[in-house]
Amino acid sequence: MKNKVIKNFFSKDEIEILQKYCFNKLENNQDYTIDKDAFSPAWYDDALMTSLLYTKQKIVEKESNIKLFPTYSYWRYYVYGGLLRKHLDRPACEISVTACIKKQDNWPIVVENVIVELEEGDAVLYRGCVQEHWRPGMYKGNGMAQVFMHYVDQQGPFTHHAYDKLLKTQLISKTKQDDIVLDKIIQDRKNELKHV
Repeated sequence: MKNKVIKNFFSKDEIEILQKYCFNKLENNQDYTIDKDAFSPAWYDDALMTSLLYTKQKIVEKESNIKLFPTYSYWRYYVYGGLLRKHLDRPACEISVTACIKKQDNWPIVVENVIVELEEGDAVLYRGCVQEHWRPGMYKGNGMAQVFMHYVDQQGPFTHHAYDKLLKTQLISKTKQDDIVLDKIIQDRKNELKHV
């Protein structure tokens, strides 16, 4: 599966609700964590974002051409000084979507050296645990709300991560077998890219 932009992943009405929701969460709730890597407020398993994880699943399945199990959602409000270093996600992020809810300015996401500037409502689809992704430099803007929705292939090697069961029940993000499978997938991906 190649990464791709999904225009209008969220409708205008959904964006209006999400922007108000995010602003209210940021201003009125202290239930966020400061993401140590991104230096920005973030919410894991937020009720509204998790509802969207389920309602948007059919779109993600259509765009990826893969039947999926949902794993988890996570949203972040990038603030001045925020970072997103080059990384791979855990196996629960086999198929990932990053969607723009609100932006005051531009700060693209890069997936395997492809620069993507998302507009409000747009999303990028990629393989989070296989395709390196990041944002260039430090965020120097006035605020940006992004939601991350993660899934696993129903026929793939990471079905034990469906609904984020492994993390929620065993408090681990991956197994030794996951590492072995990921190493092989990543090596196969590197070989594939050499021949493109």
